[in-house]
Amino acid sequence: MDTSLVDWSRAQFALTAMYHWLFVPLTLGLGVIQAIMETIYYKTGNAFWKQTAQFWMKLFGINFAIGVATGIILEFEFGTNWSNYSWFVGDIFGAPLAIEGILAFFMEATFIAIMFFGWEKVSKRFHLLSTWLTIAGATLSALWILIANAWMQFPAGMHFNPDTVRNEMVDFWAVALSPVAINKFCHTVLSGWIEGSVFVIGVSSWFLLKKREKSFALASIKVGAVFGLVASILVLWTGDGSAYQVAQKQPMKLAAMEGLYEGTNGAGLTAIGVLNPDKTKYNDSAEPFIFNIEIPKMLSLLAERDADAYVPGIVNLIEGGYPTRDGTPALSAAEKMERGKTAIQALATYRQAVKEKDEVAAQQARNQLDEHFAYFGYGYIQNPEELIPPVGLTFYSFHLMVLLGGYFILLFIVAWIWSVRGWFDKSAWLQRISLWSIPLAYIAGQAGWIVAEVGRQPWVIQDILPASASISNLSTSAVQTTFFLFLFLFTVLLVAEIGIMVKAIKKGPKIIHYKS
Repeated sequence: MDTSLVDWSRAQFALTAMYHWLFVPLTLGLGVIQAIMETIYYKTGNAFWKQTAQFWMKLFGINFAIGVATGIILEFEFGTNWSNYSWFVGDIFGAPLAIEGILAFFMEATFIAIMFFGWEKVSKRFHLLSTWLTIAGATLSALWILIANAWMQFPAGMHFNPDTVRNEMVDFWAVALSPVAINKFCHTVLSGWIEGSVFVIGVSSWFLLKKREKSFALASIKVGAVFGLVASILVLWTGDGSAYQVAQKQPMKLAAMEGLYEGTNGAGLTAIGVLNPDKTKYNDSAEPFIFNIEIPKMLSLLAERDADAYVPGIVNLIEGGYPTRDGTPALSAAEKMERGKTAIQALATYRQAVKEKDEVAAQQARNQLDEHFAYFGYGYIQNPEELIPPVGLTFYSFHLMVLLGGYFILLFIVAWIWSVRGWFDKSAWLQRISLWSIPLAYIAGQAGWIVAEVGRQPWVIQDILPASASISNLSTSAVQTTFFLFLFLFTVLLVAEIGIMVKAIKKGPKIIHYKS
C-alpha cells in the first residue's frame, strides 16, 4: 500500500471538510436567530425587528451560498478519492445522503427564495413559516449527513453480503436512530447555535465600538446571549452523552482524548495537562505528562456511569487482557488482527467455493466469515501501533474545545447581564472581548471535528474498514495536484466571503425607529 497516497487522500478530504465546516455552523446558528427575530416582528408588528432580521438574514445568505459550494465538492470526493469505501458500504452510506438531497435540500431550495424575496409578496405569516422551514431544511440536512457520519463511527443495522462483497442495510431505523447518531446530531447542531450566538454578539459589539446602531446592537446582543446560553447548557448534556458513547463504542479515541496510557479503576479526568513529547511509543518508559491536574474519578464516571469503574488506556487496548463489561478478558490487538486475517481469507475461500459450486466448503467459509467479521478491518492492519490515533492532536483539540465551551458560557452570562442592566454599551472592554471571540467560536468547532475524525483513525468504518483499504486507485501526484487546487479555490471563496460579509456589516442595517 502506498502510504503517501493514503496520507494525501486523507489530507484532501480533511481540507475540504474543514473549509466546509467554516460555513455550516454559522448557517445553523444564525438561521435560528434570524427566525427568532422575525417571530418577534410577527408578534409585535414592530418594524425594527423586521429590519434587524433582514440584516442578519443577509449575512446568513452570504454564508449559506459558500457552504453549499464546499459541501457539493465534499460529497463528490467519496466517489473520486474513496471509491473502495463507497463500493463497500455505498448501499448504507448512500441512503442518508440521498434523503438529505431529496428531502432536506429540496426544502431549503423551495423556501429560501421566499425568505429572501417574499417580504412584500406574501403574508407575514407565510413568510415567517418560510423562514422557519428554510432553517428546518438546513438542520435536517445536517441530520442526515451526521447520521451517515455516525454510522462510520458505530456501524449498525447492516449485514455483510459475501456474494457482492458489500455491506447492506437490514434495519434503516437502527442506522437513523442509533444513540451515536442522535447524540452527534444534537451536539453538532447546538455547537452551531453557539457559534451563531457568538457571531451575533461579536458583530453587534463592533457597531457599539463604532458608536453606530446602538438600539439594533443591544437588541441583537440580548437575543444572542439568551439563545447562546440555552445552547451552551444543552451542550453540557450532549457533551456528557458524547463522552459516554465514545467510551462504549470507541475506547481508543477516549484514551487518546485523555492521554490515558495505563487504565485504572476510578480514573481521573485531566482538567489541565501538558503531554510529554518524549513519549513516542505506547509502551516506552516515558511518563505521559510533563504535568497534569486531574478531577478524581471523573473519567470513570463519565465513561461508565460508575466512579470506581475500570477505564482501559492505550497500552491495555493494544495488549488486551483487561476485564470487559461482560467479564471476559479483552482481546489484544494482535488477536484481533489474526481474526481479521481469518475473516478476509474466509471471504476469499467462500467466493472460490461458490465459483466451484462446492456448497459444503462455501457454507463452512461463510460460517467462519460471520464468526470473525466483527474484526474484518483488523486484517488490513500491519502493526498494532497503527491503531493508535495521533494522541497529541486529539488530546489538545479535545481540551481546547472544552475550555472554549466553558469560556462561551461565561461570555453569554456576562453579555446577558450587562445588556439587561444597560452596562454593555458603556463597556468597551466587553465589546472588544466579544468581537475577538468570533474566531474562537470557529476554532472550537474545528477542534470538535478534529477529535471526532482524527480520534477514530485509522478507521474509516470503526473496526471494519481502515483508511488504507478505502482509497481509490489513483496516482499520488493526481491527489496532490487536486489538493493544492482545492486549497487555492477554497481560500479564494473564504476570502471572498469574508470580504462580502465585512462590506455588508460596514453598510449596516436599515433600521426604522426602534420602539421598545
